[in-house]
Amino acid sequence: MRQAGPGTRWRWALCALLGAASIAWAQTPAPEVWARDLREEVVRIEVTVKDMYGRQEARTIPLTVFRPAGAGPHPLVVFNHGRAPGDKRATQTRARFEHVARYLVHKGFVVILPTRVGYGETYGDFDPETSGPCNAKRFGPMSDAASDQVLATVRYAATLPDVDTTRWLVAGQSVGGMTAVATAARQPAGLLGGISFAGGGGGEPELRPGDPCGANALGRYWGGLAKPGLPPMLWLYWKQDRYWGERHPEQWHQAWTAGGAQAEFHSLPAIDGDGHFGLDRNMEGWLPLVDAFLGRLGFQKPAIAVRPPATAWAAVTDVDAVPISAQSREAGYARFLAAKSPRAFAIGDRGAWGFATSAGGDYVTGRALGLCQRHGQTCRLYAVDDDVVWTGPERGSR
Repeated sequence: MRQAGPGTRWRWALCALLGAASIAWAQTPAPEVWARDLREEVVRIEVTVKDMYGRQEARTIPLTVFRPAGAGPHPLVVFNHGRAPGDKRATQTRARFEHVARYLVHKGFVVILPTRVGYGETYGDFDPETSGPCNAKRFGPMSDAASDQVLATVRYAATLPDVDTTRWLVAGQSVGGMTAVATAARQPAGLLGGISFAGGGGGEPELRPGDPCGANALGRYWGGLAKPGLPPMLWLYWKQDRYWGERHPEQWHQAWTAGGAQAEFHSLPAIDGDGHFGLDRNMEGWLPLVDAFLGRLGFQKPAIAVRPPATAWAAVTDVDAVPISAQSREAGYARFLAAKSPRAFAIGDRGAWGFATSAGGDYVTGRALGLCQRHGQTCRLYAVDDDVVWTGPERGSR
């Protein structure tokens, strides 16, 4: 397995600098950056899937694995990516969603993210998630293919000594949310619940903003899957979603619950840009809802990074007071000061640093800490917005 080497301070600084720029759809930093603190690794498994025409193929897909500290066994979350348009799937890198995974790992979960057949390294002449023309959508075959890969991932996870597959959840964004719904409908052993972030299918945001292809067909499909006794779900959508609009998700939810299935539904306020990407752009909106949902399932470990109070350590503009190298101050802290609020800057116990601004989404406290921690160091916030929140080095630190 590839691993990020420890490197020297200038490598840490470079990694944090690269990581500070967030890529919206899959939260994928430069390929050479790995989250050492989350014990990130990539494994590959073989899956067998069938498309809507009955063609069946066996392919090898990558799984990105993030782990908490300790031997476990830990509960599992299988998190699923969405469906990029057209040939963009060819250049799609492996699914990581690092900031989401970081929160879930801190809750105590092993997080595994499959990059499904037809994306990235398996893009080509076989696309098991094709669903037909706009006026004749068939969502069953694509949902089956995607959820088959979730179940294959769980079977692999069951071979790992640090994973407890008698306690697992499924989650995902966009078509990944549809995958979560389809998986919950199959009632696999050990599945405790599911979370769908802007889940759906058939979106064409440029040609048909807010009016997805086959919206009624998807409602009928989900209504047909629903029945009493399915694992509880949390469905999160945002207003001004250019893929689904506001009306269709509400109708999908009505179809699901009319069949007797459980799903807590939230339509969150509009955000800057396309509400479809609220998973990344509005973490502060969804974190409390997901945290409460997980708490009801018995997972109550605190994991949300909060803003500490301001201190009198130094003025935020006092660059020389920041306890990192002069090179890191120039490379990182100066850029932090030049950014608009919200913004946060974190430093590690051995020279690493990371900063986050609204350009990469909200939840800047958690993102800044994560970008620093990924280098395997213990990190704390130094400054948030216009305040220094640093309290000095902890006892025993170097």
